[in-house]
Amino acid sequence: MKKNNVRLKYRTELKADHQFDFKDAATLYRYIGEAGKIVPSRISKLSMRHQRNLTRAIKKARNLALLPVGAQAYDDYYRPQILSPKPFELD
Repeated sequence: MKKNNVRLKYRTELKADHQFDFKDAATLYRYIGEAGKIVPSRISKLSMRHQRNLTRAIKKARNLALLPVGAQAYDDYYRPQILSPKPFELD
């Protein structure tokens, strides 16, 4: 009997209504490559909607200086340390 090795096209752990948060730098780092570029959806296995949402969140985080911009920051300093989420939490 032949096995059906099926590779899923999209990630199953993300819900359809999942929103990436620009304040969550730890999650966004997973989708940034070594050169500081956003990983394409064929590699990250994100749907088109999730990829657009992720791109907006990363660009917003870069504008607010939560993530470094460009490859120069990664080449000189390697991976930056992840910011503590405490300043962003509201009680």
